[in-house]
Amino acid sequence: MSDPKTPRFVQLRLADDDAEREAARAALLAPAASISPKFFYDRLGSHLFEAITELAEYYPTRTEAAIFARHGAEMAAAIGTGLALIDLGAGSCAKAARLFPLLEPKRYVAVDISVEFLRAALRALQRDHPHIAMAGVGEDFSTTLDIPVDLVGNERPVFFYPGSSIGNFETAEALAFLRRIRARASGGGLLIGVDLVKPKAILEAAYDDGLGVTAAFNRNALNHINRLIGSDFVLREWRHVAFYDAAKARIEMHLEARSEVGVTWPGGGRRFAAGERIHTENSCKHTIEGFRAMLLDAGFEAPRHWTDRDGWFAVFWAAAR
Repeated sequence: MSDPKTPRFVQLRLADDDAEREAARAALLAPAASISPKFFYDRLGSHLFEAITELAEYYPTRTEAAIFARHGAEMAAAIGTGLALIDLGAGSCAKAARLFPLLEPKRYVAVDISVEFLRAALRALQRDHPHIAMAGVGEDFSTTLDIPVDLVGNERPVFFYPGSSIGNFETAEALAFLRRIRARASGGGLLIGVDLVKPKAILEAAYDDGLGVTAAFNRNALNHINRLIGSDFVLREWRHVAFYDAAKARIEMHLEARSEVGVTWPGGGRRFAAGERIHTENSCKHTIEGFRAMLLDAGFEAPRHWTDRDGWFAVFWAAAR
């Protein structure tokens, strides 16, 4: 990083378009159709998610922020300062930026699948913090995690994964993801936000807000798929559905056909019956004990955690010696 005032941007593992299209078509043609949640995050989708975090019903962002505000000094004492902060799913970079005064990072590496959204956010952040070496990495880190070593330098790698995005992974996938982080976090560790099990009404309102922002976010995935595979999904023909499955301790999001509808794309297509659904996301909820056990299973040291007064959300710090 020769000029510390100019963030460096690295695009890793550009998707093979043919393979991406084939996987998307196969998911739509499966008996239970689905769309990967990574397709939420084009430029518009990233902006819509930022709007979701401001909604009254969406408690995770403000609850997590309150935990950092109340316990940030304790976290900093446990983590230490002068590190490389690696922000997974950085988005607007705002959450990590609030930690800068506490952790005093020497380097900041922002990782996100939506690199164009990230680029603008990181350039603005660099202007405010010219003393921190910054870099942006465009990568789908849900399946691989390759951070160029020169971006981290000789500083301790501290991974930051806020907002309970870990909930998008099923148990086995979450454990594999945590193990990938552990393999790259030696000498540092992981600071992670985790949404906890709570009453159904609170959870369902958070994923089906009165303004319909989450519905727009969900349907926008169809725009992304249309561009990717040349399909002709019409957004108004699909209804947003979100519900809590207590047995699986997860919110599920779907798109439901309002009436019988046919969707085509070059070389294929599918008819959906009225009420048939496309599964777009899971958001798994955890218990303190269960997530602590998962971190230990992934190879981290015994973690510390902090919660809000209501016990709705937790932030864990797990060192990697």
